[in-house]
Amino acid sequence: MNTPGFVELDEIRTQFSRAMSEMYKDEVPLYGTLMELVAETNSKVLESNKAVSDHLNRTGEIERLDMERHGAIRVGTPEELATIARLFAVMGMQPVGYYDLTPAGVPVHSTAFRAIHEDSLQASPFRVFTSLLRLDLIEDKELRKLVQEILDQRQIFTLNALALIKKFETNGGLNAKDARDFIQEALETFRWHHDATVTAKEYQRLHDQHRLIADVVAFKGPHINHLTPRTLDIDMIQDGMPQKGITPKAVIEGPPRRKCPILLRQTSFKALQEVIAFTDQDGSAKGSHTARFGEIEQRGAALTPKGRALYDTLLNAARSELGEFPSESNAEKYTELLAKNFKEFPDSYAELHDKGLAYFRYFPTPKGIASRSNSYRPNSRQELIEQGHIQYEPLVYEDFLPVSAAGIFQSNLGDDSQAHYAGSSNQEEFEKALGQKVTNELKLYADTQRRSLLECSTILAVPPLV
Repeated sequence: MNTPGFVELDEIRTQFSRAMSEMYKDEVPLYGTLMELVAETNSKVLESNKAVSDHLNRTGEIERLDMERHGAIRVGTPEELATIARLFAVMGMQPVGYYDLTPAGVPVHSTAFRAIHEDSLQASPFRVFTSLLRLDLIEDKELRKLVQEILDQRQIFTLNALALIKKFETNGGLNAKDARDFIQEALETFRWHHDATVTAKEYQRLHDQHRLIADVVAFKGPHINHLTPRTLDIDMIQDGMPQKGITPKAVIEGPPRRKCPILLRQTSFKALQEVIAFTDQDGSAKGSHTARFGEIEQRGAALTPKGRALYDTLLNAARSELGEFPSESNAEKYTELLAKNFKEFPDSYAELHDKGLAYFRYFPTPKGIASRSNSYRPNSRQELIEQGHIQYEPLVYEDFLPVSAAGIFQSNLGDDSQAHYAGSSNQEEFEKALGQKVTNELKLYADTQRRSLLECSTILAVPPLV
């Protein structure tokens, strides 16, 4: 329950998401074009596919479809990560999941800040994929020392933002004026700056080590590098981008096209080449930087540990058979290998449900409600389903896939930027920097599924369902 006078955290998150969208649209005009394409595509799918339309209406997802879905940032130090966590907490966003991107040649590890209860997600599904640079993976000791010195000199938060975060933590919330001020101050952390904080030579050293390192270190703050709307048909988007003058990446990340979508599929347009000014250049001399891009996602069913294990096995089999990172040169072959390997993954919600491969939300039916006074009623989950007293819909996957995230990053950094790191996954070190444990995303889906079953039990007046 919200304290009188304080703005709901869901509302702060909603308003911040809208403000960030407007800011990004001004900074990257192609983002506006992309949003138009997504709106057109979703409208076509809803008009032509009754099953999809009915599903979204039953689950209530239709109400959140057009909301901003996620952004992505990269920070440089543990202190920046810990403070970002405090900033997102003002919006009701918690760190969910741990993602190690080093196996794919990207020197960061990450989490996703998002709401954790289904009601809050329904109010605003905004999330931010947040990565921390791993300085330990920079083998050049002199360069590592330079990076640390550069990062130590910057402050990515405004003084007013820090004061409002502290006020929130002390008082337990923000009033309407403070919430409005917080949104404007917090936006400054994510704003793009054309002025770099390094010399041209320093930038080149960072860039030569890894393009992502240059993006994290060489600027005043962790500019938002993409905002991602949700589409109902990512293949239609992929085909439609060139017609809008947008060049898509060669490979759609994630599982292949299916009748029953699972997890997450993502594509993007190539990163923009943007003019920047280095500290040792006069007004007439300019450099360039490539990092920000447009991304689109299609979300499907959240998978159980059993389902995720099968997904990982089939994805790894396809990538192993390909023998190299998916890229423009092998995109067609990779698509064929994905389709071939994923034939083993059941493609009906009934099978996904009965084999325990996905998480679901359960709803009492009118028949079930009308039968509450009957002398005999089924009281097990399976019997209630079979006799039409409850129905189920898959839970939407709210999180990310490390291989896909790395693939998106890598395609926009350039295929020539592949790197290999000997460093191993280090969730403990990440959580130490974060200042808290990350939440296990699978537990959240299991909790949502369990709550929906208990709600059905209460409404239908049967013993607690499991």
